[in-house]
Amino acid sequence: MPQIRRLPENLVNRIAAGEVVERPAAALKELVENAIDSGASRIAVKIADGGLARIEVTDDGCGMAPDEMELALERHATSKLPDDAIEQVATLGFRGEALPSIASVARLTLESRPQGVADGWRRVVDHGKLREDGPAALPPGTRVRVENLFGKIPARRKFLRTARSEYGACHEVVRRLAMARPDIAFTFEHGDRRILSLQSGQPLGQRVAEIVARELADNGVAIDLERGAMRLTGIAGLPTYNRGVADHQYLFVNGRPVKDRTLTGAVRGAYADMLARDRHAVLALFLELPPEEVDVNVHPAKTEVRFRDAPAVRGFIVSGLRQALATGDKRSAQTPDAGAMARWQAEPTGTPERPSALETIFSGRDWSRPQSSVRETSDAWRSYESQVMAAPQGRAEEAAPLSEEATEYPLGIARGQVANTYIVAEAADGLVIVDQHAAHERLVLERLRAAGAGDSVARAQALLIPEVVELDEPACDRLEDAADKLGALGLAIERFGPGAMLVRSIPHALGKSDPHKLLQDIADDLANHGEALLLGEKLDLVLATMACHGSVRAGRTLSVTEMNALLREMERTPRSGQCNHGRPTWVKLRMEDVEKLFGRH
Repeated sequence: MPQIRRLPENLVNRIAAGEVVERPAAALKELVENAIDSGASRIAVKIADGGLARIEVTDDGCGMAPDEMELALERHATSKLPDDAIEQVATLGFRGEALPSIASVARLTLESRPQGVADGWRRVVDHGKLREDGPAALPPGTRVRVENLFGKIPARRKFLRTARSEYGACHEVVRRLAMARPDIAFTFEHGDRRILSLQSGQPLGQRVAEIVARELADNGVAIDLERGAMRLTGIAGLPTYNRGVADHQYLFVNGRPVKDRTLTGAVRGAYADMLARDRHAVLALFLELPPEEVDVNVHPAKTEVRFRDAPAVRGFIVSGLRQALATGDKRSAQTPDAGAMARWQAEPTGTPERPSALETIFSGRDWSRPQSSVRETSDAWRSYESQVMAAPQGRAEEAAPLSEEATEYPLGIARGQVANTYIVAEAADGLVIVDQHAAHERLVLERLRAAGAGDSVARAQALLIPEVVELDEPACDRLEDAADKLGALGLAIERFGPGAMLVRSIPHALGKSDPHKLLQDIADDLANHGEALLLGEKLDLVLATMACHGSVRAGRTLSVTEMNALLREMERTPRSGQCNHGRPTWVKLRMEDVEKLFGRH
């Protein structure tokens, strides 16, 4: 029979390192978090070869005495839990595993000098073995250098990616941590190149826009909401300012960067009727709540959290985001397509050797011989004009001066219609072009909601013969717990044995839905998010479809009065800056840009 034995300390540290230090970025994250927890006002990060060769983090925090440095390199030794109340964690680190884990798989040089002390101290540990312990010269604070990560563990080293990939992961770590602390100055260098330089004391919105994308400041709305003990701050991009992947969504809980399904699902739910399914919002959200309401001790890497009341957190974020976006609902991402603008500025160059249109008109003329004179008949010229000039596709109003009240209209006064699809309006500060179908589609949807169409759509349609849907027992348990809420939406279900649900009615708007597929999707949604949001999203899609069919179609001729009425309603309607699919409903070309097109500016 195998004998049970206690593993040696060095091996225990290596096992722990497998969870905490999986790559250079993970080690860098732990070191920067320690620097933040030390009370630093400046943090400098330097890496070489993507962190594979060297990682160095320097701060001006509280520093450590020599005996504290020795204790810090032992497992589960930390200064961040003054008592046993782990549910009251208010720091980024608290497990006491990072430094000993890193020291067991790399050469770790720890140098520190407490504030107000004349001398510093250095301690070097190489893959778990102490190599140097003595005085060192450095300013107050701490400097940690990690070299030759996994150098003596080739089995782990070969699983690392290229230096370029590891650098990208390190860069992302620094970006996320720097975003959460605008009160700290950050510098980040890769080799001899400075990648990031952020000053301390920046406003949160400015720090986020500088790190994520500078245009986010002009295409986002600020968030600052409170509900009870919870507070939500940050910046959310307009629905029309979106990306094809979700890598520009930054979520923080009590200053800690996290990747949480509840928060991600809340973001998706908030933008549900404002983004196409394959597009993703750009935002940075900072959620603050009492430490006892969130469990950060879920995973050694501390990137996952668990909320005590997840539905309440999700509901707060969804309503908070929608409320914030409503303040910028008349705006649209105003970044003109570069290719389209280039075509506006293109001028015809060169002259064709032989004008094909005129050849057609004067087909009998010999162009190889010089002509002494050219006489054009009126009929020939009319024929030429009909071939090279397109038929007018728009109608315009006489360009009367703007009235005084017109200057108060953000979307201006309608001047005409182009291709029976786009309304051209003149505003006080530029030229506005409106997609009449997309704009009216949003207006109709908001009208349906305001009139309570959401309740009428959700009316129950009783099934002539109740249908039995067989699912696994955990899925049935989740559906049974949510039965009352689903019933309010028009889906009447009840338990029908351990592994089945009985469907008595479904929402009227979803009358042709397959009950089995509907319940399966809702059960999966409950498993992922703890709340039946999928059915509500389906009803939103039904409303959006109704709005699409009930809106002004592209190609319909509008009178000037109708155009102006549409513009005025857009200015009063929530979320009118984008259609139900996340596309912009209007764009503006400033007068300065118009003048540049003609070389006047």
